[in-house]
Amino acid sequence: MILVIALFLLGVWALVATVIELRRDGYRRTPTDWSRIAAHEVLDRAEAGHAFR
Repeated sequence: MILVIALFLLGVWALVATVIELRRDGYRRTPTDWSRIAAHEVLDRAEAGHAFR
């Protein structure tokens, strides 16, 4: 029974630590900067198919 309680506490600690680290890491959804994306002309010239290099 002690092992079950220890395992549960370890799981809770890991869950709390994960949430804290995810909030700290600075990862947030940011809008796309469309000025950094290549012009559509380049994409229009792309051909479908397989190429082996």
